[in-house]
Amino acid sequence: MPRFLTPLLYERSGRFSVEKALFLLASLLPAAWLAGRAMAGDLGPRPWTEAIHFTGLWAVRFLAVTLAISPLRRLLMLPKLYFGRRVFGVATLGYALLHLALFILDQGAGRALSEIVLRVYLVIGAVALLLLVALGATSWDGAIRRLGGERWNRLHKAVFVIAALGSVHFFLQSKLDVTEPVLMSGVFLFLMVYRIAVKLFGTVTPLGLAGLAVVASGLTAGAEMAWYGLATRVDPWLVLEANLSFDLGLRPAWWVLIGGLAVAAGTAAWGRLAPARKGAGGRKMAPA
Repeated sequence: MPRFLTPLLYERSGRFSVEKALFLLASLLPAAWLAGRAMAGDLGPRPWTEAIHFTGLWAVRFLAVTLAISPLRRLLMLPKLYFGRRVFGVATLGYALLHLALFILDQGAGRALSEIVLRVYLVIGAVALLLLVALGATSWDGAIRRLGGERWNRLHKAVFVIAALGSVHFFLQSKLDVTEPVLMSGVFLFLMVYRIAVKLFGTVTPLGLAGLAVVASGLTAGAEMAWYGLATRVDPWLVLEANLSFDLGLRPAWWVLIGGLAVAAGTAAWGRLAPARKGAGGRKMAPA
């Protein structure tokens, strides 16, 4: 087995981790799906563009999953979820690098470099990728020991900068149809307001989570309004009206609200079904 896979499959004690193996398998499924579609000729009339967008989207999604691990671990009192943070963090880097590699293969190295230098959204994406590489290079136990826990934690807080840069890159790249960028930004906003609430109050109840879902939903709608108001000529009040009606289906703000309420309900149900786990609530969790 390649040595770089050892930390992704084994615990520090040397025991094979079923949880890590499942997380790794989940992280590889989108790549397998993309490969299958490519072999079947199912990537549409612009296969390179489709593959580039696909890998970029999954890089953002896995970044969201990585950021969700610590909150879910705290809320559900499942310490082994912690294993997923490294696996999904590496997956985020892997899909981001594949995203860049496909872009270079499609455009050619010279043109790709000139495009990155000349286009603001590509510069933002490149900065986010460089930060991801820095985090990936220091995600191993040896690097943690060399840096020390405090410096390592400070460095890895750059993940929040990466989330912000990735969201901006996603918005600018998507141009007119920003449904997916708004949705992912809403997920990041929910995760951030949760962390702020934990910093302020120490713990968040299921009812508090429901309140945070409402706040994050409102921020998501505001982000969509701001985008259309600043980047296009669409009246932002029409965007607000679209968010409040269902004529165009559920807008991202509604999905953020539904998802947040589902997390709140799931947390409450888990607490009732597994009361023994609630006794672990006093334990200090790893930094989010």
